[in-house]
Amino acid sequence: MQIQNLLEIADAMLYKNGMDSAFYKHKTAVVTGGGQGIGLCIAKTFLEAGANVVLAEADEQRGSKALRFLDKTNAAFIQTDVADEESVRALVRKTLDRFGRADFLVHNAAIAKNASVEELRFEDWKRVIDVDLSGAFLCAKHFCKWLKQSGGAIVHIASTRAQMSEPNTEAYTAAKCGLVALTHALSISLGPSVRVNCISPGWIDTAGFLHGSPPPWQIRPLDHACHPAGRVGRPEDIATMVLYLCGPQASFITGQNFVIDGGMTKKMSYPE
Repeated sequence: MQIQNLLEIADAMLYKNGMDSAFYKHKTAVVTGGGQGIGLCIAKTFLEAGANVVLAEADEQRGSKALRFLDKTNAAFIQTDVADEESVRALVRKTLDRFGRADFLVHNAAIAKNASVEELRFEDWKRVIDVDLSGAFLCAKHFCKWLKQSGGAIVHIASTRAQMSEPNTEAYTAAKCGLVALTHALSISLGPSVRVNCISPGWIDTAGFLHGSPPPWQIRPLDHACHPAGRVGRPEDIATMVLYLCGPQASFITGQNFVIDGGMTKKMSYPE
């Protein structure tokens, strides 16, 4: 078989799986909270599909490590506090200076301040809302002009905490629930030029994207077994869906929230 035919088959396979190299090539994806974990995996997946990537990360050391990890000339790190409007304006300006366009915006930046209702400081509550929710609005507000020009897409990374809770997670839960609602509101306001969708991950083991830092927990066989899908999630599970939602195959999908949690939110559980 001729080489040209092999290349055409390879491109067809990539397109079928939501990774059309021709579609993503020369386009630019901005990933907030891209310094580690799910965000870093999303950035890596965009690069592998042929896109330029901007890592918008508040922590300078983390962002620099992420850039070295990616090791691509078409990746850039821009230190950004998504809760600060001037910082977001600078992110837009620097993105356009570097790559000349913005096509995909992934709001993954998030923090959590867990404490009892009585002990949670109002300042901590506000900071979580500012980063996790207001940051998504600010990024959409200042990038939407350029996303409209390119017919781009926004993907918000929420959480299954928008649907179910653990004790002492009020700020994080409220922010993620708000992010799901912001998604469908933006999809109406920005459509049809820009599609806006949301992903709510469940338990995702991010150990492979933490720059060698110890993971916050050790995964046990029991943790895998309790999931109807038979395992804890991987960052690639989320990144693959992000890429799909930004791609041409998802052109009829907007305003939706996709729960990727191995079936846990559908599992009825009672003490034995």
